[in-house]
Amino acid sequence: MSSLAPLNHLISRFQEQTPIRASSLIITLYGDAIEPHGGTVWLGSLINLLEPMGINERLIRTSIFRLTKEGWLSAEKVGRRSYYSLTGTGRRRFEKAFKRVYSANLPAWNGAWTLVLLSQLEASKRKAVREELEWQGFGAMGPNLLGCPRSDRADLAATLREQGVEDDSIVFETRAQEVLASKALRAQVRDSWNIDELGQHYSEFIRLFRPLWQAMKDQEALAAQDCFLARLLLIHEYRRLLLRDPQLPDELLPGDWEGRSARQLCRNLYRLVQGRAEEYLANALETADGPLPDANESYYRRFGGLEP
Repeated sequence: MSSLAPLNHLISRFQEQTPIRASSLIITLYGDAIEPHGGTVWLGSLINLLEPMGINERLIRTSIFRLTKEGWLSAEKVGRRSYYSLTGTGRRRFEKAFKRVYSANLPAWNGAWTLVLLSQLEASKRKAVREELEWQGFGAMGPNLLGCPRSDRADLAATLREQGVEDDSIVFETRAQEVLASKALRAQVRDSWNIDELGQHYSEFIRLFRPLWQAMKDQEALAAQDCFLARLLLIHEYRRLLLRDPQLPDELLPGDWEGRSARQLCRNLYRLVQGRAEEYLANALETADGPLPDANESYYRRFGGLEP
């Protein structure tokens, strides 16, 4: 147990999930902590690393097996030891899922929209495409119409192609507007993206992690294991929030939008603990070649810049 009550509360909260989401936590661990160090670690060191989270060896092995079967991880045997890495597909999924987590700031919005009309698709296919586009930040503007104020055209084209509906979908791009967010448009945004519910989730995130931030910033010397566990839980919870967040421009969000405070809190806490967490990882994780390699350059660009 940690000496920090807020951290113990977060660990207990994770352990009380039914079932424990070990596979999801392992993906967070790989994306946040292992991939910047080469992406490959010995299974035994992974088991030891996650033991303080209350995840037993059997559950970790089962979760690793499942992630391997689903194409996230691949295994390499060296003697009697197994070393696991993200696959090429797993790495692409990770980059897609995590790229928004560490970004410094979103680009300015000029008022343009991307609209996708799905009326020519069969109902069953329309549902699958809608779910994929909603994951990319699109919202339902009408029965068969999805819209996004900040869409990546290349990602959109790739998704429509992967779904086999590139020739059956109709894509419009509106012009930039002088009035970016009218009263009617703000109301539409609330309905299309369920902004109020998402705001409540951000409020809960702040309620959970602000006490931890306050407790850790007042410590004279931070324990390395506490820093690692705090960072893992922080990114695990924040990543899950961002999967629901369409990352709408500020002009379309309420003035008291809690997502802004949640992002600042996440950035501040991450910067506070990452140095000692890195020390802990270096001592806890092992590769086939020995100690964990140093973090790559992209790691230090997270959240607008980290101290080496």
